[in-house]
Amino acid sequence: MTSTRISPRFRGPAQSGNGGYVAGLVGTALAAVTTADTVPRVRLLVPPPMETDLELLVESTGAKLTSAAGVVAEAVPVDADALADCTVDGVAPEEALAAEAQYRGLADHPFPGCFVCGPENAEGLQLKPGPLGDGRTACIWLPAANLAAADGLIDPVFLWSALDCPGGWAIDLEGRPSVLGQMSASIDARPQPGEPCVVMGRVLSEDGRKTHTASTLYDSDGRVLARAKHTWILVDPADFN
Repeated sequence: MTSTRISPRFRGPAQSGNGGYVAGLVGTALAAVTTADTVPRVRLLVPPPMETDLELLVESTGAKLTSAAGVVAEAVPVDADALADCTVDGVAPEEALAAEAQYRGLADHPFPGCFVCGPENAEGLQLKPGPLGDGRTACIWLPAANLAAADGLIDPVFLWSALDCPGGWAIDLEGRPSVLGQMSASIDARPQPGEPCVVMGRVLSEDGRKTHTASTLYDSDGRVLARAKHTWILVDPADFN
């Protein structure tokens, strides 16, 4: 068991932690103690509280992030085949950069301080996943040096983060404002700081208040670095602000 706190830098909605970042905290901890033929599936049970003492308990059968009020997030290992359908076809970096000009979050973002894609978070990843016109989103990510782990490569937690919002922006967030409810991710390789990456997203299906999406992270040579699948929950943004 380890203790942690979520800094306001890593916010999603104004009053809670970013879903991809928090899922990454729990998911990467579980991935470190499970086998290579499984991937972590993280479920967020409540909006992750910021600047609050949290406990992360990790076992080979699962992981839990808890606060004094109860369980915030929980993860279990699932078969790696669960991500078989979530590789989103990539595009060249030039096309991804051009798509950013259509990023809707620059004009109307439900959570403008979001660590991953919020235009008002100067300490965030500053992703701008724009639509390609065929159901996919694309953007460029240049990972900052302060996101590196001790081995010099980008910390896996931030790969989970980068894989979060490009899936979300494949949804019509103006008509279906949504927050992350569940996320699974698989990391094949990690980029170096400053290495140009392309992040793709697309919708898989809708089911009532839930929308299922996928995302894929590529290096500049078109090699898959990581993939993810998400479940988003339709919400009223006012409830989070």
